[in-house]
Amino acid sequence: MKASRVLAVVILIGAVAWIGSGVFGRDGEQTAALAPQAETQAQALFRVAVLPATVEDHARRVVLSGRTEADRRVNVSARADGTIEQLNVRRGARVKTGDVLAVISDEAREAQVAQAKAKLEQRRVELTARLTLIEQGNLAPLQKPQLEAELRAAEAALAQAETELSKNQVRAPIDGIVIEVPVEAGQPLQVGAKVAEIISLDPMLAVVEIAERQLGGITVGDTAKVKTVNGVEAAGRVRFISAAASQQTRTYRVDIELANADGQLPDGVTCEVVLELAPQPAAHVPRSALTFSAEGRLGVRVVGTGDEVAFVPVTIIEDGLEKVWLGGLQTGQRVIVQGQDFVKEGQRVTPVEAPAAVVSKG
Repeated sequence: MKASRVLAVVILIGAVAWIGSGVFGRDGEQTAALAPQAETQAQALFRVAVLPATVEDHARRVVLSGRTEADRRVNVSARADGTIEQLNVRRGARVKTGDVLAVISDEAREAQVAQAKAKLEQRRVELTARLTLIEQGNLAPLQKPQLEAELRAAEAALAQAETELSKNQVRAPIDGIVIEVPVEAGQPLQVGAKVAEIISLDPMLAVVEIAERQLGGITVGDTAKVKTVNGVEAAGRVRFISAAASQQTRTYRVDIELANADGQLPDGVTCEVVLELAPQPAAHVPRSALTFSAEGRLGVRVVGTGDEVAFVPVTIIEDGLEKVWLGGLQTGQRVIVQGQDFVKEGQRVTPVEAPAAVVSKG
């Protein structure tokens, strides 16, 4: 009996000591400690605002400032030395190809023509007389080819003299309007001296300079609308795209051809040019989403599989004040529109829906 009581007392004392040591509650305490730790790790993921991309065909419009420019501009120069005998035009005159603008007096060339005519007439008379002698048998027939050759030489000499004399006439090389006449009747001239300047206004050109990033997608034949500062509107098409950038501005020249039969479009006025380009697949996202990769490439950051951040290179299809049309995205990609500059590729994040204020921006 005494032995049983002693055993019970020993067991009781051992149980009290075990409970007092804290071993009984250690597993429960460890489990309880893991819950706030996991919650802390979840809270540590950076929150970013995302907007799902929607790709659609976007008809791009490029609005540029330019100027009108005459399609053709010609300086008409004297082709002979002499004095202006006649001046038939003044500034503002409309001329046709071949119209005589001025006549330059040159007595030497006129004398050469007269001499060549006299020589030709002499050869004709000689040929007629000698052919008669040949027919009568008084002259050898072998002389006939020589006489005919001399006649042809005289004809050629006259033609050359008349060609030289024609240089005294200054003619319009194109249809157009005379915008400058820097000479007067009676004024002496030398070969190459400017007599008039003519511009052709139909067609008219609208000329714009385009930056490299805007050049993509523009092709010859694209339609364009033009409006001058004085309200004249016209429609045309891209006729020329420069293959080399300007050394000064690093921009590319683009010419738009405009019909101008009525002459309503003057040369050299400022105009607004709207280029209507072929549709391209693009997504409309806030401008603030644009960022750069570590290598300096333009793009956006997206939240991909496993909520990890990825970088997607893009091209700007059309720029805007608050939103841009971007090529390179796919429908459904979650574009980071807030917080993209505070995360890096491969980082896990917590994506949240973008605020309505960001989504609704134009």
